[in-house]
Amino acid sequence: MPDFWRRLGAPIAFGALALLTTITMVSDRRSIRDDTSELPWWEAVVLEIAVPVQKVVLAPIDAIGGAWGRYADLIVVRDENEALQQRIAELEEANLQYREALVASGNLQRIAAMRDDFEVAMLPSEIVGLDVSPWFRSVLVDRGRKHGVRSGSPVITDQGVVGLVTATSESAAKTMLLLDRQSAIDGIIQRSRARGIVRGRGTGELEFEFVVRGSDVREGDVVITSGMGGVYPKGLKIGVVRSISDPEGRLLQTGVLIPAVDFGRLEQVFVMLHRGPTMELLYGAHGDTLEDPVPEEVAPAVAPTETASAAGETPAS
Repeated sequence: MPDFWRRLGAPIAFGALALLTTITMVSDRRSIRDDTSELPWWEAVVLEIAVPVQKVVLAPIDAIGGAWGRYADLIVVRDENEALQQRIAELEEANLQYREALVASGNLQRIAAMRDDFEVAMLPSEIVGLDVSPWFRSVLVDRGRKHGVRSGSPVITDQGVVGLVTATSESAAKTMLLLDRQSAIDGIIQRSRARGIVRGRGTGELEFEFVVRGSDVREGDVVITSGMGGVYPKGLKIGVVRSISDPEGRLLQTGVLIPAVDFGRLEQVFVMLHRGPTMELLYGAHGDTLEDPVPEEVAPAVAPTETASAAGETPAS
């Protein structure tokens, strides 16, 4: 008996299912012809049993199909995301270039305006190095002798005075900043025309030394170059008086200046291709290399404070 069912079980089951299908189709046609909406009881029983079974059988197939569809969607989304990221990077690069172009355009406009104001040839230069020494405040610019830069050439921005070129090579120049302790410039108060000497303090501030008697100096006054000595053109902004010390019976009084130039954000400067008579006397044919210092017999030409007051600006040797 078991062998019988093993051999004929499948054909019998197939036949039973085929017979059931045929009976169901005939009954459905009869129901349509007789216009009856109720199923026979045995068809209802089969339908009630078949629906849960069909759900169980189709559930894994639906799950696999849904997972595959989601996986395919993720692949598409990943490709689109990569394309969008690449596009964003390209747009950011283009935006950066546009911004740099706007900055360069603004620099060109400032150069044109400054040339009209001072009628001196000016060379735009980039800051390429900083002096790491705590005792000196200087920078390196990317223009040198082959560009017409010489020691003693003033360095400025559209904001005001930056410093003075102290040594050059073929394609670079060392510039002593206004903040350096060796820097001294003859300046005047723009409002009252009171004169004094602006010195570097080695920090982010400047010192303005002036004679107490007859000087009208107040907090908030703007200090500009006087033009004495021929180093810097007259009228360049140096800084603003932040505070004034009590003279305490002294002849000279000291004020603290906030520099007009933001040295912490200094990127581009303009080298004035002009060297005044004081610088010609100081440097002459010397001091135009980064390796060779100014000779001792030339350096003391404008060193003492008294000479600074009389001749104007006193650059570092």
